Amino acid sequence: MSELRTLPEQSFRHRARIITTLFCAVAFGLAVRLFFLQLRSESWYTDRALGQQLRDTVVPADRGKIYSADGVLLAANSSCWTLRASPREMPEDKLALAAHGLAEILELDEAKLLEKFSDRRSNDCLLRYRVEREMADRVRDFCEENGITGIRINQDSKRWYPQGEFLASVLGFTNVDNAGVSGLELRYDDLLTGENGVVLTAVNAWGYTLEQSYETERFPTEGDGLRLTIDANIQHYLENALSYAVKEHHVAARAVGIVMDVNTGAVLAMSTTPAYDPNQPRVIYDKAAREQIDGLSGEARAAALQLAQQTQWRNKAVSDLYEPGSVFKLITCAAALDAGAIQKSSSFYCGESISVAGTRFHCANHKRHGAQTVTQALENSCNQSFIQIGARLGKEAFCDYFAAFGLRVPTGIDLPAEPKKSLYYTADRMGPVELASCAFGQSSKISYLEMAAAVCAVVNGGKLMKPYVVSDILAPDGEVIDHIEPVCTRRVLKEETSLTMRTMMESVVLNGGGRNAQISGYRVGGKSGTSQKLDSDDEKARIASFVAVAPIDDPQFLCLVCLDEPHSWTTAGGSLSAPVCAEVLEQTLVYRGVPRASTEQPSSSAETAADLPEDGDSFDGA
Repeated sequence: MSELRTLPEQSFRHRARIITTLFCAVAFGLAVRLFFLQLRSESWYTDRALGQQLRDTVVPADRGKIYSADGVLLAANSSCWTLRASPREMPEDKLALAAHGLAEILELDEAKLLEKFSDRRSNDCLLRYRVEREMADRVRDFCEENGITGIRINQDSKRWYPQGEFLASVLGFTNVDNAGVSGLELRYDDLLTGENGVVLTAVNAWGYTLEQSYETERFPTEGDGLRLTIDANIQHYLENALSYAVKEHHVAARAVGIVMDVNTGAVLAMSTTPAYDPNQPRVIYDKAAREQIDGLSGEARAAALQLAQQTQWRNKAVSDLYEPGSVFKLITCAAALDAGAIQKSSSFYCGESISVAGTRFHCANHKRHGAQTVTQALENSCNQSFIQIGARLGKEAFCDYFAAFGLRVPTGIDLPAEPKKSLYYTADRMGPVELASCAFGQSSKISYLEMAAAVCAVVNGGKLMKPYVVSDILAPDGEVIDHIEPVCTRRVLKEETSLTMRTMMESVVLNGGGRNAQISGYRVGGKSGTSQKLDSDDEKARIASFVAVAPIDDPQFLCLVCLDEPHSWTTAGGSLSAPVCAEVLEQTLVYRGVPRASTEQPSSSAETAADLPEDGDSFDGA
C-alpha cells in the first residue's frame, strides 16, 4: 500500500506539472519560430538588414558637349535641381502646411500633394523634375522658415543649347531623362551619354540618415563630345539668307538649305527654316499652326499638337522626299554625255510640244526654243530637249546612272531619319512616258541631301562622296579620340564628263536661267528648278530650287536652296532661290579666303535667251 501524500505536497506537484507544461509550450514555440527564421525567411531578413545599412543616390553625369568646326559651343549642360520628398521624415502636424505652400511654389495640385505626404509608409516620392535655381531656392526658404523636414533638393543636370534656334534641326534635343530624341542627340546618344555616379549613405531601418554615418562616392563621368564639320559662320550665312527668303516670298512649307564641300562630302551648313528652340522643343513656333491648335480641344487638339511638333522637329534636308525638277537635268545630261548617248555638239529641236506615247509635253509657258545645242537646252531648261536626251540614253542606262548617283538608297549620313529608299521607277516598270517625265526631273522623289550629293559628283571629277556632319569624337578634356575621314562611295562619271558639265553649268549662270546666281569676281555654275508637287491637292504648288557651285573652275563649295510652296510674284527657282545661293556662296568664299578675280566675268553670249528662262516641269495629257 502506497504511502499517503499530504495536502501541501499534492499542491506542489500540481503546480510543477503546470509550469513544466508551460515551459514545454514556450520552448516548442521558440523552436518553430527559429526554424521559420532560419529556413523560410533567411533571404528576406538578409535583404532587410542590408537595406538598413546603405542608401544609394544617383549623381547624374553630364552629356558630352557639341562644338562647331570653328569651336562654337552648340550643346552643353546646365545645373538644375530635382525635388523629392520623404513623407516618413515630415512632421505630421505640418503636412497640410507643406502641401499648401509647396503646391503654390511648384505649381502642383494641393490635394494630390497632401495625399502623397499623408502616405507615412513612403520614403521617397518625386515632386518636380529638373527645376531652375529660383524655384529650388524658394522651396528651401519655405521649408526652413516653417520647420518642414523631409524635403530633398538634389542638384541635377539638363541639356542646354546656348545658341537657341541655331542649327536646331541638325542638333535635335533631349527628353526629360536627358536621352536624345532627334538629330545628332539621337544619332550619337550612346556616345554622348556619360556614366552616372553614386553616393552611398548609411541609414537606419526606416531609411533615415544616421547621425553618425559615412558617405562614399563614385564620381560621374561626362560623355564623349562631338566636333562637327559645320562651320558656325557659314551656318549663319545660310540661316539668315533663308529666313529672309521665307518671309519675302511667303514660303508655306518651310525652306531647305545645304552647303557642302564638293570634294569631301562634309556638310558645312544645313538648315530647315523656320526652326524651333531646342531648349523648349514642345513650344509650337509656327504662328498659324499654334492658332489652329488653340482653337481645338480634346483628342483633336492633342493630335494636332503632336503633328505640329513632329513637323517642326523634322529635318527636311535629310528626311523629306521631293520632286527635284529641272535641277535633275544635270544628272540626265551628265549620264547621257558619260554613256556616249549624246555629244556636247548634239542638237535638238523644241517646238510647240512633243508627243510621247500619246502624252504631250511642253516647255514653260509653251515656249518654243527651236534648234538648240545641249548647252543651250540646259541654259533654257528645255523640257522637250531633255525628253529627247532621255530617249537617246534609254531606260536601262537611265536607271543604272540613277542608282549609281546614289538616288535609290540613303546617303548614309550620320543623322537619323533618312528615308529607307526614294520613290523611283525601275527599268521593268518604266515606259516611254515615265522615262520622259523622269528625264526632266518629275515622277521621281528623292531627298534634298541625295540631290546635293549627286551634284557634287557631277562637278568634282565624278566621285560620289558620302555626306557627313561629325568630324571628330572628343574626350571630355577635348582630346581627339577619333577623326572621321571622307568616304568615296564610288566613281560615277569620267573626269572628262565632269569637266564638260562644269563648263555647261557656268554657261547656265552666264547666259541662262541661273543669271541671278552670278557673283562678282567669282566663276559660278548652277542650275535652277521649279518642280510641280504632283502629290499635292493644290495643283499650283511648286518647289523653287537652285543649286550653285563655286568656284566652278576649281569646285569647292556647293549650295542647294529649296523654297517649298512660295507665294510670290513667281515660283521660278532661278528668280527666287538663285539669289539666296549667290549670297551664301559669296560670303563663304570671302570668309574662306578664296580671292576674287581682278577681271570681270565673260559677257553673255548671243545665244542667250531674251528673257530669263523659266523651269517648266509640267505636262499635259493622260
